Amino acid sequence: MTLHLLDADVLIRAHEDYYPVDRVAPFWAWLLQQAVVGSVKMAQQNYGEIADSRGLLADWLNQADVKGAIVLDEPTDVAVVQRVLTHGYAPNLTDVDLEKIGRDPFLIAAALRAPDRIVVTREVSKPSKQGANRKIPDVCQTFGVPCINDFALWRKLNFSIG
Repeated sequence: MTLHLLDADVLIRAHEDYYPVDRVAPFWAWLLQQAVVGSVKMAQQNYGEIADSRGLLADWLNQADVKGAIVLDEPTDVAVVQRVLTHGYAPNLTDVDLEKIGRDPFLIAAALRAPDRIVVTREVSKPSKQGANRKIPDVCQTFGVPCINDFALWRKLNFSIG
C-alpha cells in the first residue's frame, strides 16, 4: 500500500480554505479513515506544526484517536534528515536558513525510508530557487521521491461527499 505523507500546509489549507473542521465533518472523517488504514500519515515533526498551536484544526488533531492514527509511528533518522538538508537544500546552512526551511526535511526524510511513499504538499515547484528557498517538490525531485498536491491526493483516494 502506498503511504502518502502530508505536509502541514495540506491540512491547514484544507481547514482554512475548503473543508473547515466545524463545517465539513465528512472530509475529516474520511481523512481519519485514510489514516487508520495507513494511506495517509504525518511525520511527528510536521504534525507538531499544527498540533502545538491553537484552534479547531489543532483540537481535531489532538484527539487521541486522530493523533494515534495520523502520526507516523517510526523514529526519526537524524542522518537522513541531515542528508536532506545538505544535499536537498545546501551545505553549511545558517540558523536563519534552518528556521526558514522549518520542518520540511523531516517530511522528505520520512518519505525516503521506503519506496512506496509519496509526499503531499501545497508547495509548487520553483526550480530556480536555491538553498533555504528551495520548495518541497524540488527537494523531492533531487532524491527521486514522488510528490503530489492535495487535490491529486483527494482524487487518487476517491474523496467525495454524498
